[in-house]
Amino acid sequence: MRFLLDDEQREFARTLDGMLTAADTPAVARAWASGDTTPGRALWARLAETGVFALAVPEEHDGLGALPVELAVAFTELGRHAVPGPVVETVAAAAFLERLGDEAPAAAWLPGIASGKTAASLCLLSPGSPYSSYSPYALDADTADAVFVVDGDTVRLAESTGPLQPSADPARRLSRPLGGTVLTKGPEVAAAAAHAADAAALATAAQALGLGRALLAQTVEYAKQRTQFGVAIGSFQAVKHRLADVLIALEFAQPLIHAAALALAAGDSSSGRQIAAAKVSACEAAYTAARTALQLHGALGYTEELNLSLWIRKARALRSAWGTPAACRARVLGSESDGRPYEPDRAAQKGADG
Repeated sequence: MRFLLDDEQREFARTLDGMLTAADTPAVARAWASGDTTPGRALWARLAETGVFALAVPEEHDGLGALPVELAVAFTELGRHAVPGPVVETVAAAAFLERLGDEAPAAAWLPGIASGKTAASLCLLSPGSPYSSYSPYALDADTADAVFVVDGDTVRLAESTGPLQPSADPARRLSRPLGGTVLTKGPEVAAAAAHAADAAALATAAQALGLGRALLAQTVEYAKQRTQFGVAIGSFQAVKHRLADVLIALEFAQPLIHAAALALAAGDSSSGRQIAAAKVSACEAAYTAARTALQLHGALGYTEELNLSLWIRKARALRSAWGTPAACRARVLGSESDGRPYEPDRAAQKGADG
């Protein structure tokens, strides 16, 4: 398959890139990690104005329609700039509500998601997807306007959250949703949850692709400036090879993401496997970029004060969020996952691979 973005999609990416560059997203991410969500919500509103969240909402609920390719374009830029907040989870919640088959929850929440007034999080308490990506924790549940909890054939709206849990990425705030009002229940819930997990995995893959590109760009620039033995380290063949390996991995991941987005848009029966392949490829490429950036930046790479750390730590968390590498590979091969609950960020902090 030969897939290229059209002029409108490329212009959309350039617009987001320019807006996020001017927004100083590293400062926004640091504020979010410290508990100050005001800059993040202001940025959220600006993203909504560009139509990012409306891309996941059907037109009958004030959205632009479910457009997976455009969403992949948008999330690549969000990853490139390390945008914090439950951006993936909000898109996943929109996909879930749209497939739920119950008009009342969709009509109540989808217009707010499209306009940016509602930031949502989605928590799968039971194996509602083939990725075994369910977990008792929800991302940014303490700041989200709505937290949807899926437990078997029941959906409820959480009323409160437990204490924050540690994450590999300090800007990813995990907590356990508690209590809640039942919104709906029925056999269609599991299918809607599986579709939402696919949408989340695709958005995470695109986010990882953008993040990996940002890490590569920052490392290349640093390799031109840092000198050793009187020359720039970027002139060393070993350094060139490391950077070339990262570039090749990212370039291979991009068409997989676009193909998966097209398959999802077309309702292709193979879309799940294509999304799994895209996610594992993009996240492994981003993780390779993070390890390369850490090594080539030397001692600077280990400091939290350097903005590079925001991308490095996010790469580790995204690698396991919404589908571990092992679960995604199993999906590609058509084999079943082990069925065990998975706590993405807590496991990532311990170096687990799923």
